[in-house]
Amino acid sequence: MKNLFFLFIFSLSITTLTAQDASVEQSTYGVQTGFLGIWGHNESKLSNSIALRSELGLDAGFFSNSFVGSRGFILVPAITLEPRWYYNLNKRVSKSRRIDGNSGNFISVKTTYHPDIVIGSIADNINFISDISITPTWGIRRNVGKHFTYETGIGIGYIHYIKEKNVYINNKNDFSLNLHLRLGYRF
Repeated sequence: MKNLFFLFIFSLSITTLTAQDASVEQSTYGVQTGFLGIWGHNESKLSNSIALRSELGLDAGFFSNSFVGSRGFILVPAITLEPRWYYNLNKRVSKSRRIDGNSGNFISVKTTYHPDIVIGSIADNINFISDISITPTWGIRRNVGKHFTYETGIGIGYIHYIKEKNVYINNKNDFSLNLHLRLGYRF
């Protein structure tokens, strides 16, 4: 009977130890690419399940102006801050799934600023107007091997265009859509 009691206490201590391991990483760095851009990021631990993602990258886009007859492809710098809550880390650990590199499902509030800088050439009569967007997002991140990751997410939010002098904007506010599929490398 004593042996069963000690075995029970030992198994509870192992379960408790594994539950304490379910935490986001202290800090993780990486680069990601997707259909419309390339980004470098860092995720810093705020609590066991919350990480702050800071990201610097280039968002790509296509434009067309039927009035002037111009169209093209541009790259715009993007600065993003995104607190992420990884809500299923304990469940993943209990099922012996990986959580390294913050692998898990997350809910976030993605805040992105696009300055009025364009990398590439556009006509002199076309202005890129800077904007800021706040988009609640649901997503997943998974690891493949030691360094490779993939990530997908979807969210709908709010975007505000920052008006410049002598520029007419039909709508200063609009809906933003965050729909992404990214492949990455983690350092």
